[in-house]
Amino acid sequence: MTTKPLISKSKLPNVKTTIFTTVGDLARKHKAIDLSQGFPNFEADSKLLNLVSQAMNEGHNQYAPMAGFYGLREIISEKIESLHNHFYDPEGEITITVGATQAIFTAITTFINKDDEVIVVKPAYDCYEPAIALNGGKAVYVQLNTPDYTIDWVEFKEKITDRTKMVIINTPHNPTGTIFSKWDMQQLEDILKPTNIILLSDEVYEHIIFDGQIHESASRFPDLAQRSFVCASFGKTFHVTGWKMGYCVAPSVLMAEFRKVHQFAVFCVDHPVQRALSIYLKNSSHYLDLNNFYQEKRDFFLNGIRLSKFKYKPTQGTYFQLLDFSQITMEEDEIIGKRLITENKVASIPISSFNVNNRNDHMLRFCFAKNKETLEKAVEILSKLK
Repeated sequence: MTTKPLISKSKLPNVKTTIFTTVGDLARKHKAIDLSQGFPNFEADSKLLNLVSQAMNEGHNQYAPMAGFYGLREIISEKIESLHNHFYDPEGEITITVGATQAIFTAITTFINKDDEVIVVKPAYDCYEPAIALNGGKAVYVQLNTPDYTIDWVEFKEKITDRTKMVIINTPHNPTGTIFSKWDMQQLEDILKPTNIILLSDEVYEHIIFDGQIHESASRFPDLAQRSFVCASFGKTFHVTGWKMGYCVAPSVLMAEFRKVHQFAVFCVDHPVQRALSIYLKNSSHYLDLNNFYQEKRDFFLNGIRLSKFKYKPTQGTYFQLLDFSQITMEEDEIIGKRLITENKVASIPISSFNVNNRNDHMLRFCFAKNKETLEKAVEILSKLK
């Protein structure tokens, strides 16, 4: 008797192990200083940790409401209205999610059907395209232009067809650290205005932006706001990426559909953490002071390598810095990235992994969300590369 294989056809046949896992495993094997993955190596605020313990001890250990604890949704609404002058109704327009990744996946799953097109701005974080493929959609790419990673809005507009269902943007942008300016967002608003295209705006680094610049959220622009899912991350903001806690805001007509999928994917998320965040967010300095906190780390890192052979433009946002290694070697970025780990004991992420056709920009991404001791060791090594 013959038996059929358990897996006859993969739904993601071209998806391999992520570059983050590959680099992380190699870094651990060679005991390298890990500036690759985007998480801090320092502790979160003890006040926040204590608030979580307090919530547990007070008995908030059962299911939270499906959309999230109302007190947390309420303070998120107040935060967004204060920062971006747009009101989201806590009742029907805000949902607490298992990190921003779940919010992004749920939004795509809710609206993307077979043969729908989704415009993805590249280089792009690697969770977008698999979600599109799983739902039968097609990713249509707009590649940012080097060396400043700016977007060509003429090309962007040309990529829109009658099959375009969604556009995904990310600002501040991972992996390049660039931000969309007010002008950029106005171009996007003008292009989408005559369409019924949904915008998915990944804004997980919303509170990490430098040199006095402003985060131009999709929430700030009336026509964008009425067609947008804006996804954000408490994990990135408060140095607790392992908590997988985020949120999503959208007009009620979109959010009602989103919640139909959300309730069967996760139903609800960690209750005591939601209670803690609802109190912690009442002090706005906990997120507004992040700009200065991370700018000090960025400037410390760049000052340490100022005499090196790397070229760079200071990152505008996120806690990532791109370094151009073209004065050291013209090799593929994956090759020099691997050698940096095995021979020099510093791990980074090659940008080609996120580009269309793995375009080699001679760039490596370094995460500076690390303590001073870690950054000192890294810059000492990087400064000696020739």
